[in-house]
Amino acid sequence: QGVKEIARRRLRKFDVGDKFSRLPLPKAAVLLPLMVRGGRLHLLLTVRSVQLRRSPGQVCFPGGKSEASDKDEIGTALREAKEEVGLQPEKVEVICRLVPGIDKMNHLVTPVVGFIEDTFQATPNPDEVSEVFVVPLEYFIKPLKYKALSYKTSSGSLTPMHCFIYDDQEHKKSFKIWGLTAHFAVFLALVIFGERPTFEVDYDLDNLISSSENNFINLYASIYERKKSNL
Repeated sequence: QGVKEIARRRLRKFDVGDKFSRLPLPKAAVLLPLMVRGGRLHLLLTVRSVQLRRSPGQVCFPGGKSEASDKDEIGTALREAKEEVGLQPEKVEVICRLVPGIDKMNHLVTPVVGFIEDTFQATPNPDEVSEVFVVPLEYFIKPLKYKALSYKTSSGSLTPMHCFIYDDQEHKKSFKIWGLTAHFAVFLALVIFGERPTFEVDYDLDNLISSSENNFINLYASIYERKKSNL
């Protein structure tokens, strides 16, 4: 249990709780499901069904928009994971909430990190999820196939976006992991491993907590300013 214990301890230092929950943006949450396989941490990911309107066929974490009945972002993430892959909420050991991101629809997306059993058998809801796969967490700091895409933010500035290609032996196919999903996976790996990745990241790795929060606050401010100017 050493691997899990170290991860728990590191993650708890980065728990933002509900610090950003009151920002006036529509809410969403994703579950970052961690499991230990062969003594190594792995992350469970899904592929969105091709019939979905938004981002069909893309890799993402279980998650979605908040509903009025959700107690908080943790409630949203657990409900969505149950709906999408059949993961029962009581089977998740929730550890923390990490610094949120903002998606292209301007939703405030909170990543909720939790441990699940390595024996978990996903039952994907075909309306939402076409496939479920797992990736060793360290792939997100030491990838075999990686490129930085240039992405134009909603405020008009260019920013690098992580893009990983993961060759999955189990499914005999390659998955492309990029965008906010890759952003959360990289941050999770940085928090847990405390190592420098083999590619550039826009954090001060010696002050990961404050630099991740500052990055988010700057991103939010740029969106908020734009909203005001559009009124």
